[in-house]
Amino acid sequence: MKIQFAPLNVPLRRRLQTAAVLQWVFSFLALAQFCLAAFVLLAVSDWWIAALLYAGWLWLDWDTPTSGGRRCHWVRKWSVWRHFRDYFPLELVKTVDLDPTQNYIFGFHPHGVLVAGAFGNFCTEATGFSRLFPGLRSHLLMLPFWFRVPFFRDYIICGGLVSSSKSSLSHLLSRPEGGNVAVIAVGGAPEALDARPGALTLQVKNRKGFIKMALKHGAQLVPVFSFGENELFDQMENPTGSPLRRLQNRLQSIMGIAMPLFHARGVFQYSFGLIPYRKPVHTVGKFCCLHVGLTRTSDRTRRSRIEPDRLPV
Repeated sequence: MKIQFAPLNVPLRRRLQTAAVLQWVFSFLALAQFCLAAFVLLAVSDWWIAALLYAGWLWLDWDTPTSGGRRCHWVRKWSVWRHFRDYFPLELVKTVDLDPTQNYIFGFHPHGVLVAGAFGNFCTEATGFSRLFPGLRSHLLMLPFWFRVPFFRDYIICGGLVSSSKSSLSHLLSRPEGGNVAVIAVGGAPEALDARPGALTLQVKNRKGFIKMALKHGAQLVPVFSFGENELFDQMENPTGSPLRRLQNRLQSIMGIAMPLFHARGVFQYSFGLIPYRKPVHTVGKFCCLHVGLTRTSDRTRRSRIEPDRLPV
């Protein structure tokens, strides 16, 4: 295989963009393991008292991921995220204003391999979420497993990630003052196994739990689509029924996370590696907010109501 190396005269800004994406890929794939190893090493070293104190903090802070999280605006505004945005580039497209006194569920598609669009738009301020939607706080839902990893959990909580448990979503949607946006990658892990350039397979049919939660709490549903998400990585062929797909499905049912075998480009060459391709990602919400609530029809009966508010311009 002929390797296509990157030219030596690549501008510094593009080098910084690649470095920003490299640290994001590392954070997604390996940072949790490093954090866990660091905690174990700390516990068996002469600094075991620090590990003990952190374990106490972890016990006291255990419910934070299910009670709205603990966003850090400073972390969300790190300059590294601007370089991350410009690498692809990422863009968040606003169509209408959203009422900050309401709570929302953003149903995000497609999941993609590493959910780059959802992370860049809703876990950082690189694309200007707070500026576009003043008064709203975005929370990306993530598998509860990751919030049990020492140190790593504190880092992802700062970005606005919260647990994807039912109690966590209920907490966000039940705030009477409004202003909460729960971003859900509706297709979840199974959708990641079908993410590849030129293909679009969505997991929608049996994903209705978030709609029931919206009905229960009177939240508004906002469908969000990230154009270009599936163009960022290639993936090994794993058609339904193949041995690889059966193995991936089995691992996903056991661990709750997908194991796509993906590849793209490298840091100093363009032929192979785990760095995503430079493909634009445009995240668009069809903000014809669907009011999902309960309307009284008589003194004793109620019926569900779903009606469009405003269509995008």
